[in-house]
Amino acid sequence: MKVQNIKTLGELKKAGYKSKSIKDELRDNLIKKIKTKETTFEGVHGYENTVIPELERAILSRHNINLLGLRGQAKTRLARLMLNLLDENIPVVEGSEINDDPLHPISRFAIELIKEKGDDTPIYWMHRSERFAEKLATPDVTVADIIGDVDPIKAANLKLSYADDRVIHYGMIPRANRCIFVINELPDLQARIQVALFNILQEGDIQIRGFKLRLNLDMQFVFTANPEDYTNRGSIVTPLKDRIGSQILTHYPQDIETARYITEQEAKLGAQQKKTITVPDLAKDLLEQIVFEARESEFIDAKSGVSARLSITAFENLMSTAELRALKVGDKKTTVRLSDFTGIIPSITGKVELVYEGEQEGAAQVAYNLIGEAVKSLFPEFFPEIEKLRKQEEESPYDDIVSWFFNNRDGFELLDEFRDKEYKRILDAVTPLDDLLGKYQPKLSEDERYFLKEFVLWGLVEFKQLSKFRFTEGVQFKDPYGSFINDL
Repeated sequence: MKVQNIKTLGELKKAGYKSKSIKDELRDNLIKKIKTKETTFEGVHGYENTVIPELERAILSRHNINLLGLRGQAKTRLARLMLNLLDENIPVVEGSEINDDPLHPISRFAIELIKEKGDDTPIYWMHRSERFAEKLATPDVTVADIIGDVDPIKAANLKLSYADDRVIHYGMIPRANRCIFVINELPDLQARIQVALFNILQEGDIQIRGFKLRLNLDMQFVFTANPEDYTNRGSIVTPLKDRIGSQILTHYPQDIETARYITEQEAKLGAQQKKTITVPDLAKDLLEQIVFEARESEFIDAKSGVSARLSITAFENLMSTAELRALKVGDKKTTVRLSDFTGIIPSITGKVELVYEGEQEGAAQVAYNLIGEAVKSLFPEFFPEIEKLRKQEEESPYDDIVSWFFNNRDGFELLDEFRDKEYKRILDAVTPLDDLLGKYQPKLSEDERYFLKEFVLWGLVEFKQLSKFRFTEGVQFKDPYGSFINDL
């Protein structure tokens, strides 16, 4: 018999249904998934050997959990994915405000209903998707909001005295009985509100306005917190921390490959963009390297963190920059260019907290510098390293390219709105680039080849072999000394 066909308490008992606590549900279903080698937290990458094993241990231990980490580290996503570890459906007394278990009712309403109707008590089946409640901790949250209060309107309508517990209006936590309840940014919750959680976490009961009320709530709490909050906006009071079973530290992706996977999974791209825009692998790596550079930058506040959302929105902006260019010039298909990376600057400036020196530099300039630093970091992976100091007679693989710019002292311009044919023709004019790529990167597709040509020019700029000037219509590359000597 399908559980959904069971409509009364009597049928539920006859079917032999056995209740279990939410923590046991999570534990039992996790054990099943581990035994069948299923992925327990689908869509979360980079935590396979760090965060997820700790989370699994906490679930097996039946702990309430605090996820501690900087912004953009998938804390809330992990909490929401715990829903997949719940039973698909559970029985609830029909009409109950707090999701009473028909076999173990705790509210006065459910107890009296079962007493009156017995095995005919109606029940309904609650799907696991409904068993998730979330509250963002803000300074204006009250005890009444999350736990409950006396409702004078209910007392007047039902003609009840304030001594009757039926005048209570339940808050978010009791209404989330038998559910996963998430409190985001826990340190932002006022200390007196945090104190109100003590009994719920330890004994599982609630206290409202002096009522002798013991509701043995069955809940899985997940808290999220940012370590920055411990010093800037608030803190988690010590007795509350003591009552949270496991505190798990999250982190950012530790390598570019993982970061790329996350970005490609999360970026919201249209089918048309995917069809018409080619993105070289180097462009994807460069995008992630920019985020890695931001996390190490002296101009950016490391305590605030650099969210994974930066690379996601930057990738969306990069695709849109290439798409906009193609639309304007009439190209049906195009490839991302390195010069398109200027289009991601708005994604960077809105997502990093600058220190004083960064504010002096300016957000846009810091963002532009990060692109240069990323180019500089990846350059040695493709081409020989450019030494800062070398003897005059020593040859360099880049001498011919630098000489080409020295002899073309008027410079070399790559305009943003060049059509693909014109863009390629201009880059092909720098013939020494073909020799360099032929020697060090011979196995490249055409799209990757032209991106790498531009990458070489940007790299030579970062290593002070060429100069680059950004103007309204595009970028100009020049020999750093040629124009000076020409003037002499």
